[in-house]
Amino acid sequence: MTENKNTSHETAVKKEKTILVAVALGDVNDTEDSLDELGELADTAGAEVIGRIIQQRDAFHPGTYIGKGKIEELKELINIWRADSIICDDELSPAQMKNLSEMLGVKVIDRTVLILDIFAAHARTNEGKLQVELAQLRYRSSHLIGMGQILSRQGGGIGTRGPGETKLEVDRRQIRDRISTLNSKLKEVVKNRETQRAGRSSAGIPTISIVGYTNAGKSTLLNRLTGSDVLSEDKLFATLDTTTRQYELEDGQKLLFTDTVGFINKLPHTLIKAFRSTLEEAGYADILLHVVDSSNPNLDTQMKVVYDTLKELNISDKPIITAFNKSDKTHGATEILKDSAADEVVHISAKTGAGIDDLIAVIDKTVNSSMVYVERVFPFEDAGKIQIIRSHGKLIKEEYIETGILIEAQIPAEFLHKLD
Repeated sequence: MTENKNTSHETAVKKEKTILVAVALGDVNDTEDSLDELGELADTAGAEVIGRIIQQRDAFHPGTYIGKGKIEELKELINIWRADSIICDDELSPAQMKNLSEMLGVKVIDRTVLILDIFAAHARTNEGKLQVELAQLRYRSSHLIGMGQILSRQGGGIGTRGPGETKLEVDRRQIRDRISTLNSKLKEVVKNRETQRAGRSSAGIPTISIVGYTNAGKSTLLNRLTGSDVLSEDKLFATLDTTTRQYELEDGQKLLFTDTVGFINKLPHTLIKAFRSTLEEAGYADILLHVVDSSNPNLDTQMKVVYDTLKELNISDKPIITAFNKSDKTHGATEILKDSAADEVVHISAKTGAGIDDLIAVIDKTVNSSMVYVERVFPFEDAGKIQIIRSHGKLIKEEYIETGILIEAQIPAEFLHKLD
């Protein structure tokens, strides 16, 4: 009898080997930090980073991103390390992508394609998938020159998730038709979102939007506060879809916490445009809860990215509470951290629960600052109006006296007229 030598099979998926490439137009340390983050993105996408290369220049090379000398050096590294691809830290023009791919003989992608690929892998809801496909098609419709040749080298791996090769090989007219279809579908989704938002607004429940840099711990904090089970991983863009959960303070006041997609440096404009309706959810919140990873050495840059993105979305004039998170990783060193743009600052660990009571107290204080104090006797026949206070505000005292019901309460100013 012949022995079957194929009794076991290798089940592990072979990781794509990639080299990170960047051009330093200014401080090399800043470029190193940016490449560190690009490496995290590559890891999230399932690639193995086997090396990196930085070239200092006054400007990007218009045809090849890096200069010819660095291209020759990169060729040697690709051969020595047997790399499958390179990832550039900036968005490439169609000509740069085409030329680099031809000269290097491997797949070439940029930071934008990498982020879009991660979004395609992590989108769970119908809205998220529609937004990702729209962003990918918008990007690739402007990069059709040479895309066929680049796609022929891909054969799967990072940068290939989402619409798929067949959709990317169609002409501009078909892509425009698909974009138009996606826009129509998203308009319906936006209508539903606006209906939900109007329902929350009419209920008078204060809404707190959790914003912050990707992987700052927003989902972990939402889970800690509300007991929900939103996916929380130590990876960039682990969660993309907006999630809203209810929380009740000890005095009965209800709050709504909404988690939003994380921000990142060099966030592709195609993504900002596609995810605008989701990101703008923060604009309808009563309070912004800005979560910062206090253990990250680049937290100042990350905070600036968050505020710059909010400014681009025209989201301002909101009370801001900054929560310096991950204090369990800094051994108490977070106490010295400040945020001049915030109205309140707290130091927490969403993972261990440290400082959460302080955060709730600050949220309670901020919510109450927008409330109107009411002390009134309601005739017994108007007792139903007290339910308005219970639904939209905070009932401090309720006492039955000879002339009616004595009430002390706090209620949002916009509901005050309903008590008359």
